[in-house]
Amino acid sequence: MRNLLSLLCCFFLLNIHAQQPEKLNASEIFQKIKKLNFLGSVLYIGAHPDDENTRLISYFSNEKNARTAYLSLTRGDGGQNLIGSELREQLGVIRTQELLAARRIDGGEQFFTRANDFGYSKTPVETLKIWDKEKVLADMVWIIRNFKPDIIINRFDHRTPGTTHGHHTSSALLSLEAFEAAANPAKFHEQLEFTKPHQSKRVYFNTSPWFYGGQEAFEEANKNQFISFDTGTYFPLLGLSNPEISSLSRSQHQSQGFGSTGSRGSQMEYLEPIKGDTLRSQNVFKNIDTSWNKLEGGKAIGEILTQVEKDFNFKDPAASLPKLLEAYTLIQKLPNKHWREQKTKEIKDIIYASAGLFLEAVASRASATPQDSVQVKLEAINRSDFPISLNSVELSPNNTKTHPQINLKNNTAWHSEVSLKIPKNTPYTTPYWLKETANNGMYIVKDQQLRGLPETPELSKSLFQLDFNGLSLTFERPIVYKFNDPVFGETYQAFEVIPEVSISFEDEIVIFENAEPKKISVKLTSGKANVQGEVSLSAGEGWTIKPEEQKFQLQQKGSTQIHSFQVIPPKNQNETFISPTALVNGKEFSEKLITIDYKHIPKQNLVTPSKLKVARLEIEKKGKLLGYIEGAGDVVPESLEQIGYSVEKLNAASISASSLEKYDAIVLGIRALNTLKDLKFKQQILFDYVKSGGNLIVQYNTSRGLVTNKIAPFPLELSRDRVTDETAEVRFLAENHPVLNFPNKITKNDFDNWVQERGLYFPDSWSEEFTPILSMQDENESPKNGSLLVAQYGEGYFIYTGLSFFRQFPAGVAGAYRLFANMISIGK
Repeated sequence: MRNLLSLLCCFFLLNIHAQQPEKLNASEIFQKIKKLNFLGSVLYIGAHPDDENTRLISYFSNEKNARTAYLSLTRGDGGQNLIGSELREQLGVIRTQELLAARRIDGGEQFFTRANDFGYSKTPVETLKIWDKEKVLADMVWIIRNFKPDIIINRFDHRTPGTTHGHHTSSALLSLEAFEAAANPAKFHEQLEFTKPHQSKRVYFNTSPWFYGGQEAFEEANKNQFISFDTGTYFPLLGLSNPEISSLSRSQHQSQGFGSTGSRGSQMEYLEPIKGDTLRSQNVFKNIDTSWNKLEGGKAIGEILTQVEKDFNFKDPAASLPKLLEAYTLIQKLPNKHWREQKTKEIKDIIYASAGLFLEAVASRASATPQDSVQVKLEAINRSDFPISLNSVELSPNNTKTHPQINLKNNTAWHSEVSLKIPKNTPYTTPYWLKETANNGMYIVKDQQLRGLPETPELSKSLFQLDFNGLSLTFERPIVYKFNDPVFGETYQAFEVIPEVSISFEDEIVIFENAEPKKISVKLTSGKANVQGEVSLSAGEGWTIKPEEQKFQLQQKGSTQIHSFQVIPPKNQNETFISPTALVNGKEFSEKLITIDYKHIPKQNLVTPSKLKVARLEIEKKGKLLGYIEGAGDVVPESLEQIGYSVEKLNAASISASSLEKYDAIVLGIRALNTLKDLKFKQQILFDYVKSGGNLIVQYNTSRGLVTNKIAPFPLELSRDRVTDETAEVRFLAENHPVLNFPNKITKNDFDNWVQERGLYFPDSWSEEFTPILSMQDENESPKNGSLLVAQYGEGYFIYTGLSFFRQFPAGVAGAYRLFANMISIGK
């Protein structure tokens, strides 16, 4: 875990040095020694990335020196993305890395369950119908049994279902069940092959003014049942307060737009005892032994490390090595496996830093394929006078080993180079939870020991075996790729194992608006030099692909070729998936390699099955040229091009009355009125465009944070109304309205196969100029009639819709395309 003195450096270097090895100074080493002497732990539990209270995590980790972790039940796959077009699984990868970036700053650790964030849920009943409750509970029990927290803190209140996201309440309800089940050997007994039952001491609810509707109501509330403490601690060596650290951590959630400004001064936190020992004490560890004395054989270790802390020499940390090595030897004899393993890891990090060690294995390339060979440069240096020798270095996964058998003299570097051959069956580098196709509510992870982990464990690594004056210690370091960036200098990336050839389509979906053939292209990318073979496509019944196969030859690693096939759809409406196959030396490849590369997180590679959804739709449309003003990011423009429209993306700041005249319709992207400040000054231009005969389609915006209150040319107010059940019945309020009849006849069938939700943030109040078109509702709720509102204004039409077209288009939902075409075509 990062400690305080590395936080500021970490924050500024995180963007360009995400894989950079940790290098601790003397003050940082001292902070780790203090943490080594504290044997207490806290597990904070929420539902999503960004749910966590970073102020509290930082406080427990850095002020109290407790081992602290955040358990997010999901990876945030169902949210929106403010920095790019990635959604669903790819967004989950981004938000996973954002959480890890946050933990590097606030000092916590990170865990997840297999629960898939399927989107907004109104109640825990609905949530737990979609999630597999027993599997999510099992994962929580597994994490508790392995992390072994003394204290569990819930972000949400289990007693208020229906008042917040159903995922939120579910996290609290399941936490209370997991608290009991983790201690019961009869529950999830199959886990006991790898771990042991654990009984946490107590569970708290982290309440705040948010749960009372505001600060004023919270101040008036009876707080006798709460414990409170000030987390506004100031750390002089860093020059930052705990709330400032917290804001740096929270600001890593960039895809959600959660940049946070730091604060200073007192910051009170409130915990309500919920379960277990409900002792009300300002010290949450009251009556919990957090010293070495709690362990059999721990007393002597505690005495040694207390002396190390007392005598620590900031000018010469290596002076502590004899005592640290003595304590290390005693830790290896502890009967308690959990604390033996945890404290071994911690003290090894301290020994490494105190000796000024630097151990590194750098691959000559950023990636390699199975059965490929790569050169690895090794470096080892001891920057202390303590006698240390390097006995061996072993590389994994093929156990290449070298035996230097040399003394590492103070500040004299040892260098060597070895060849690493990647074994034939080495798995590709990809997020472990995406290796199997997920269902709607759960990811599939068959390996019990992977469950809960934030990311895939390093497969490519180096093991440096060193001798410290007769005591053997092994240090594990990942094999990395390192290069010099002309601007940023030394830059690190993870070393990846990738396929020999990857295959990708230009689009996720291709729409056939009629029975005419279309050209479908696939891009082949070589993972190594000299790859040749044949590529072919296959599809469902009724679809014809020509030619049957094409030969390819890729000379250089990373080189690409594009091969085009003619795809002839069936005459009637139909949809299928097209799958590619590249045959190379008798081996089939059908994966695509996706790279996610943002400055605030490490570069991520995903290797997933390549497929293209194709849909033959029966669709008519009027108009040709559209203008699109992008909001928070979606693929609606590309989707509309699929059905034959020409779409030009517009800069909101540059639009004028004359520049809009040529367009048959203008479409505002999702949350455009939340994210584009220029629209505050451009709304009247857009309204005048409508008045002169244009069609303006405004997609959903959130009710909070609007850049203007004048959403429409007539009064209209947004709410938080939404329909989360994607199968909810849709009723036609204006059955004869043109938007349901021209040029496509919209029927109830057009609302089949919708994904994740019907829509969100519907208006709940509008003037008589608007015609509500549709009515829908979730179970046990009143009808919601604001999902699609149409108003004629002058010669044109203004349309506001909260329907989630941005989710339906990538899924190829035929009815969504047909309805949107009608919205564009109205009045034409």
